Amino acid sequence: MHPFGDIKQIVPAGLDAILLYFAGDTVDAANARCQHWLHAITNLAFPWLKECVPAYDSLLLVFDAHKVDSHYVYQMLRSLAAQDPKIRINGTDGVSVKTHEIPVWYGAETANDLALVSQKTGLSEQDIIDAHISMTYKVYAVGFAPGFAYMGNVPATLHCARLETPRKQVPKGAVAIADAQTAIYPSSSPGGWHLLGLCPLNLVDTSHNALLKVGDNVKFAPISEQEFRDLHEG
Repeated sequence: MHPFGDIKQIVPAGLDAILLYFAGDTVDAANARCQHWLHAITNLAFPWLKECVPAYDSLLLVFDAHKVDSHYVYQMLRSLAAQDPKIRINGTDGVSVKTHEIPVWYGAETANDLALVSQKTGLSEQDIIDAHISMTYKVYAVGFAPGFAYMGNVPATLHCARLETPRKQVPKGAVAIADAQTAIYPSSSPGGWHLLGLCPLNLVDTSHNALLKVGDNVKFAPISEQEFRDLHEG
């Protein structure tokens, strides 16, 4: 057995952080192990641990370098890996998964690459929408901008590479796809993904808390222009 269990690689990230990479035959398998370790470490509430930042197959641990060093953290991880599998949380028992239904006005004038995606995929615009709403997506990582959630996996029939020339400005709430990923722009910003429509919800509140968190599930639901305006104004 590997001394660090599901952790296949540990990489220093400065003087006060280490980056853990998880084993798995697929991204989903590696991400599941990442989530299990995230919950296990978070629940232990180490006083020296300042932050845990999960991503697709990795977990960044930021620690207080005045209290511990990286060697101490390595030994903690080795100890956890050697414990009973139930302590390591190898299953999903006890981990609550939140599912969000996100309304989308597909084909909104300011966020409409449906014709371009149709040209690249060979699907009709309605088939594109139907394919996008057919999946339950998982939030794998949050980054790029506050509240920007990277979700997967988009159906293979919808896969489109990023735009060769990114836009200088993408509108707030734009729902987009790139390769196997989908996302919602939480604020107006540059971006190179293909836009499918607009979401009327605020993804970050006034206290800078993000609606979508790593591990959450997301379902997209089509709405009309009038429904969008009602929700946006409400």
